[in-house]
Amino acid sequence: MNDTLLKQQLVTAHRDAQSAGEREASLVYGVYLHTHRQYRLTADHLVAHFERWPADEVAALMLDAFPASGDAAYRAHGDALVEQQATLAGPDSWPWTSCLASSRAEQGRVREARRLAEQALSLNRRSGVAVHALAHAEHELGAGPASTRMLDEWLAEDSHAVQSGHLNWHAALQSIACGDFADARHRADSALRREDVGMRAATNWRLMLVGQEPAGRSDPDHVRELLEAPGGMAEVFHTFNLALALAVEAATEDLEHLADRAAADPRPDYHEVLAPVLRALAHLTAGRPRAAADTLAALDDQAERIGGVRVEREIIQDTLARALIESGDPARAAALLHHRTTTRRHHHYEDLLLRSGPGPVRCPGEAALPV
Repeated sequence: MNDTLLKQQLVTAHRDAQSAGEREASLVYGVYLHTHRQYRLTADHLVAHFERWPADEVAALMLDAFPASGDAAYRAHGDALVEQQATLAGPDSWPWTSCLASSRAEQGRVREARRLAEQALSLNRRSGVAVHALAHAEHELGAGPASTRMLDEWLAEDSHAVQSGHLNWHAALQSIACGDFADARHRADSALRREDVGMRAATNWRLMLVGQEPAGRSDPDHVRELLEAPGGMAEVFHTFNLALALAVEAATEDLEHLADRAAADPRPDYHEVLAPVLRALAHLTAGRPRAAADTLAALDDQAERIGGVRVEREIIQDTLARALIESGDPARAAALLHHRTTTRRHHHYEDLLLRSGPGPVRCPGEAALPV
């Protein structure tokens, strides 16, 4: 559906909702703002909506507007709002317990997130938000095969669940963590669609960072079309995912061109954060690991501004660790991943990231990064 048609349908829905009631009209207006990527306006609207209709479960579906706004203050306000609404709803509300589990997982309070997600699933075992929050928590804990079994059991009850692709991606990450690379490739090829460029690229780049063959790749021309389409650079994290797909193809020139575009973009997250990340990917694909390491290390914790969630942003840290290893600095790489290798039950992937390998980390035309 194109933006013009979407706008027309939402205008019609808002008109119809007004006859249904003020709450319904408010919900449709929130959806209108959210679908048009007006995330700060959506967040502001939700604050007012919850003041009138506390713990509204339908409105909770738009809470991702707070982190998507790209503003740390909005993210913090969203976390506080979730906690407040979950308290109002009470522990027997599986939708709000699910939302709180998701918030806790992103805050790094993973054991609490796991407990809340399991509580929500005990109330409604089909809660997609809860099982997704549990997948995030178990990624941070390195649960490995236990997590993939849990996800497969949940998906087996409904093979057409809307979360199928994304949860299989989470399972693929757990398989990568334990070194079952064949399962990760199988999941990527069987569960991800052509449109799932970001998840496919994130899987393949992780595989290639530790010298493994990637799963089926995205068509570079398709990636270029997505970048040039309206909305191709509307969101910083979306653009980063498309850049990862180019990195998998060792498309150094494309990455450099995209970095130039980001550097010229007036939005701070683009020229201050995205541009250097893209340049680092270009350095790595061109066999310049020291330049890649220096560029990424200079960002420090500003890399969080790339968007996405913890599980997704972690790939930037993976890339830095590999660049440090290839440029002869294993001590810094080990320190960078220390929290993961000491707290995750399964961390074969991190062990491979820290293994020294011969030659440049990525040469154009190679199928995998040498380890």
